[in-house]
Amino acid sequence: MSKKDLHTITIPSYTTISGNKFDNLPLSYQVFGQTIGTSPIVLVNHALTGNSNVLDWWKEVVGENRLIDINRFTILAFNIPGNGYDGFLLNDFTSFVLKDIAKLFKIGLDKLGITKLFACIGGSIGGALAWELGALSPNLIENLIPIATDWKTTDWLKANLTVQELILNNSTNPVHDARIHAMNLYRTPASYKTKFNRTYNEETEIANVDSWLFHHGNKLSERFELKAYKLVNYLLGTVDITRNGETFLEIASRIKGNIIIVGIDTDLFFLANENRETYEELSTRKPNVQYHEIQSIHGHDAFLIEYSQLNSILKNIFTKELQKK
Repeated sequence: MSKKDLHTITIPSYTTISGNKFDNLPLSYQVFGQTIGTSPIVLVNHALTGNSNVLDWWKEVVGENRLIDINRFTILAFNIPGNGYDGFLLNDFTSFVLKDIAKLFKIGLDKLGITKLFACIGGSIGGALAWELGALSPNLIENLIPIATDWKTTDWLKANLTVQELILNNSTNPVHDARIHAMNLYRTPASYKTKFNRTYNEETEIANVDSWLFHHGNKLSERFELKAYKLVNYLLGTVDITRNGETFLEIASRIKGNIIIVGIDTDLFFLANENRETYEELSTRKPNVQYHEIQSIHGHDAFLIEYSQLNSILKNIFTKELQKK
């Protein structure tokens, strides 16, 4: 499935939480597997530089006979408006916070006639968006599955996003250079040691770790627009499901469905101890919350690497629905 399979919902008018009005906002999406209305629906939220084509970037999780099986489920994926995958970019993206994106997704679900999601799953910013959607519509999601993420922007995360913003605003090669900085947060020293072990390419006269970093920088700069990177980087700094003076515990405990939090023990971006604290706090008020942890040397990117562990953690959730048929 490619971009030709993109569908678009045009939202005639939307006023952001900060009070700025936008007309004719395009919300593009793709549907995989079963037709909407015929099977349980799984909403997959893409990560920072991802998009709606989940059969491409998460093909070890979503696909035929995969954990989220296209033969059994309807898989829906929206693009964050402004991520550029559909050609649409936002000039004034700072008008939006992640709550706005959740509200736009909910409008999209309403337009499609979807009142119940069997699951909403996502990694990194996609998982934070799942938290936001659950807080916005407590009865919508049967299984809320945030992976390698948090319900809030921590000070540590905000500090690194500020560095990213400085690179994006001041570098002569902004997407390339910001991506290189980000890769050092997505992986770990142990991951680098195992992968490169101080090796050097005699032919190119460059350390293999540098070659790998430059490759990722070049690859992203070829396919991802600067405005899109600035948008998602900004949105990551606005994660916070609290609202109207209510605490996290008050809001999250109202979410009716199961919450399955998946952390990564070596994550340097969204720290595992923050996820553990969230689980411990929430479990005092909500019985149907779980915490699982991927063990990996690879850090934040483990949700895109450790598929065997991820599938093992989530298998019972998705097979339970199949057994009910």
